[in-house]
Amino acid sequence: MKKFNAEEVRVETASALETVRRAQAFAGYPAYIGLDVHKETIVVAVARAGREAPESREEIANKPKAVAKLVERLNREFGGEVLLFCYEAGPCGYGLYRQLLALGHDCQVVAPSMIPKKPGERIKTDRRDARKLAQSLRTGDLTAVWVPDEEQEAMRDLTRARDDMKTQERKARQQLNAYVLRHGHAWPSNKTRWTQTHYHWLESLKFPHDWQQVVLQEYIDAVKAASQRVADITAQMERVLPQWSLAPVVDSLVALRGIDKLAAMVLLAELGDISRFDSPKQLMAFLGLVPSEHTSGGRRRQGAITKTGNCHARRLLVESAWSYRFPARQTMHLKRKAKNASGEAKAIAWRAQKRLCGRYRTLLQAGKNTKQTTVAIARELVGFIWDIACHEMPKVRQAAR
Repeated sequence: MKKFNAEEVRVETASALETVRRAQAFAGYPAYIGLDVHKETIVVAVARAGREAPESREEIANKPKAVAKLVERLNREFGGEVLLFCYEAGPCGYGLYRQLLALGHDCQVVAPSMIPKKPGERIKTDRRDARKLAQSLRTGDLTAVWVPDEEQEAMRDLTRARDDMKTQERKARQQLNAYVLRHGHAWPSNKTRWTQTHYHWLESLKFPHDWQQVVLQEYIDAVKAASQRVADITAQMERVLPQWSLAPVVDSLVALRGIDKLAAMVLLAELGDISRFDSPKQLMAFLGLVPSEHTSGGRRRQGAITKTGNCHARRLLVESAWSYRFPARQTMHLKRKAKNASGEAKAIAWRAQKRLCGRYRTLLQAGKNTKQTTVAIARELVGFIWDIACHEMPKVRQAAR
């Protein structure tokens, strides 16, 4: 018979209690509706309260009118009681979620990567997927994602559009650099690129064929157009910031070293109300900045970070963490950008500098490379961001009332 030590018993007990708690939380609905959502269709399955197997229902069009008719039929079948719906997060967005809530029912948008899967399953159909969603919803085995409100989603669209424009700009610049280098032209590495002087140099280059000159000019125009799109959408972000309900939190987050207004807007657009996390550790895990782990028997092995969760916010945090490789100091630049921050935020930002700048040097002296060190700093930076958000969000909620 296998023997368990005290720690294993504690973990197993906690896991069992969590399973029971989750099952009890979902026990108050007469039916659980699994929706396998596609661009044009929605496949419906219903799991009634109890232990009966889920039953497949009709396939409907992914249109608000068809969804409203489905809900009307379910209302007649279950006497108008509140039902719990669910569907996987995906490219179809949150319109269905908001419609179901408006129709008086509960809904969850679930994380596809967290849906339980049996290793032996080799058949996948839309009807099977819908039944699996309904059954897992009834047993409480699904993990719901946080759904932003309409204002939050609109700001997320704006910040992600700027990220897309930056990607296009970077690609256009790489193509131009590769073209001129391929023909033996290179800008000195000790000089700044993409200035007026750099553009004048590019436009002065001569090629043996006139069509090559046309290619050069097209590449230059593509870079300028991409840069202009980035500038335009950046100006739009700055224009709408005062109208955003989370603008005071943005002003406080910029007190942190390595976080400017654009970075703070991206973080809050992606994460929303950061204070909803119970602890910084939860937020670190949500962002995928904690180490992976494989523990078995008496061996414990930790690996690279998990990289789960929001990749936009994680990448931005790692970029911001590079600024802590310098000694802690209160420069005029930091004081100017933090002028609208609250006193608590400024105090937290200074504590962050002292902690993270010293931590950076300590990790380097311990033999860690710069990339590992920067990721570790990014993970600890998350804790200070969470602290500032917890101080500022109550003020935002009070102002909203």
